[in-house]
Amino acid sequence: MTGTSLQHFIDRIRAVWGPLSSALVAECRRHLETLAQAPETEPWLAALHETQPASQTLYRDPVHGFLLLAHSEPAGLYRPPHDHGRGWVIYAVQRGAVEMGTYARHEDGDGRVTLVKRDTTLVRAGQAKLFLPGDIHDTQCVSGSGLSGPGQSGPALLFRFTERDLQQEARHITRYVDRDGIWTTGPA
Repeated sequence: MTGTSLQHFIDRIRAVWGPLSSALVAECRRHLETLAQAPETEPWLAALHETQPASQTLYRDPVHGFLLLAHSEPAGLYRPPHDHGRGWVIYAVQRGAVEMGTYARHEDGDGRVTLVKRDTTLVRAGQAKLFLPGDIHDTQCVSGSGLSGPGQSGPALLFRFTERDLQQEARHITRYVDRDGIWTTGPA
């Protein structure tokens, strides 16, 4: 791994790491987009394309706690609206394309929660999208769905950079359910 794009990414993130700020997330996003453009001939990246893991930890920082994961996603895979609790995350697409929607949480006078969709962004290979603490979003892999161009066929490969271990954050994460076409909280 020495001298690889992955090691350069780790070194650069460790060098800029600090409290959440506009400068920090901009640097992390920039470095993650660079990593997403790494040559597919690098052994670590070639192995990801070969094995297509649903989820694989690429790096866990022992001092700062941030993580970098890789996810291979087939066309059509949909992850319903959710947030990341107190954590922030940056998704970068290395291969393929993923639609990422954003939502606002609305609570009516009776305390019923519904989501209002703000927009959808198509994130293509080499691009990244940031979600701050509390941001609500969904993802849908659209690779192989009639898109053309380099990196658009086959399963998508995403990098997910999180500033903390989200498995330990589970009790703070809100996942939403679809009830008759309306996204809301509570059991399905």
